[in-house]
Amino acid sequence: MKIAISTDLYYPMINGVAVFSRNLAAGLSQRGHEVIVLAPSITGEPSIEKDPEYNFKVARLSSVKLPFYPDQINKIPEMKAIFGKKIPRLFYKNGLHVSFNPYFEIKTVLDQFQPDLIHDQTPGPVALAVFRYADKRDIPLVSTGHAYPDNFTSQLKLPKTIKKPVDAVVRSYFASFLKKSAHATAPTEIAVHDLVPNRQKLHTPVEALSNGIDLSRFSAGQPKSSIYAKYKLPKTPFALYVGRIDPEKSLHVLIESFAKTLNQLPAAKLVIVGDGSDKQHLEDLSRELEISKSVIFTGKIIGNDLPEVYRAARLFAITSTTETQSIVLMEALASGLPAVAVRAGAIPELVKNNQNGFLCKPSDTSALARGIAKLLSDDRLQKKMSAASLKIISTHNIDYTLNRMEQIYTKVISKTA
Repeated sequence: MKIAISTDLYYPMINGVAVFSRNLAAGLSQRGHEVIVLAPSITGEPSIEKDPEYNFKVARLSSVKLPFYPDQINKIPEMKAIFGKKIPRLFYKNGLHVSFNPYFEIKTVLDQFQPDLIHDQTPGPVALAVFRYADKRDIPLVSTGHAYPDNFTSQLKLPKTIKKPVDAVVRSYFASFLKKSAHATAPTEIAVHDLVPNRQKLHTPVEALSNGIDLSRFSAGQPKSSIYAKYKLPKTPFALYVGRIDPEKSLHVLIESFAKTLNQLPAAKLVIVGDGSDKQHLEDLSRELEISKSVIFTGKIIGNDLPEVYRAARLFAITSTTETQSIVLMEALASGLPAVAVRAGAIPELVKNNQNGFLCKPSDTSALARGIAKLLSDDRLQKKMSAASLKIISTHNIDYTLNRMEQIYTKVISKTA
């Protein structure tokens, strides 16, 4: 099959959509399909390139910077201080690149590529252009819904009275994209229910299909000894978070919870891997709570070092309430880590309370602290929950996801033929 994958967020950005889009393209390419990815350029200039590792084509579309939103590639600059007061960053040094009107570029690329099917990942300007093209050329569409409205609106820091109706409008807008497809997926049953509450009115088949991960890459085992010195990781058992450090991840809850963990285990450590617009706020919060010596911010870690960092940890902690699945949580479970998490979004489909971790109310910092303390201090419990994590994640191998995607594509294409 000749498959085009369209997305407004793509590698080397680090987020669930970008990672899944690349994993999907790589997996399909390795299975012998011809794949091209349509995504905004990260320099602003259009180009056709090849993935450096998997060799499929990526059509980079002309783009402009959206300075209010971090690009998730470059390090977020620190706030500048004037007379000792930190000034809010109204513009980020490195803005997100957006392709606002990419139709004619997409038309040129796809006319040459001649896709059998287009699989869209985001409800943005690239999707609008792709849907227009598909309609004119009678090409079947598949869509995947990845995000909650809060993933976008939280960056705007709207008052609660305004944010709630805005989220409702955004949710309806997201669902409208799925409606235009011959088939739609979301990573979990909870995400399907939340993103498409009136599924029967959509008139488009929508199913839950895990993003999946490469279980041969993320697995339990002993980490390389060099990883500790390279990222200044503690040799003693530590709690780990990996991912974007942005407001919707609610990491202030994790910091506040860990401060309470230290009341029980003064020698405990928390390692936070990643970067984002909320990082400086969290560093400041750690200092205010007088726990900065116990919280380690490594910055972004990618490539072959990331599985090693997971293996070095004792448990994974996640306090985000907006996950439609969470690829980093799946990577952690595949690495044999139990999890301390909030009962929100789609997290309960991966974390089973008292089986492979602890689920707590999103605002219950005391319960989160107790869960972290238990797993850091109880070897027998940690090993038991580690085994449960490996069992739960065994059904999320990306090979299953790819098999099902191929079935969906074949069915959708046959209906159009």
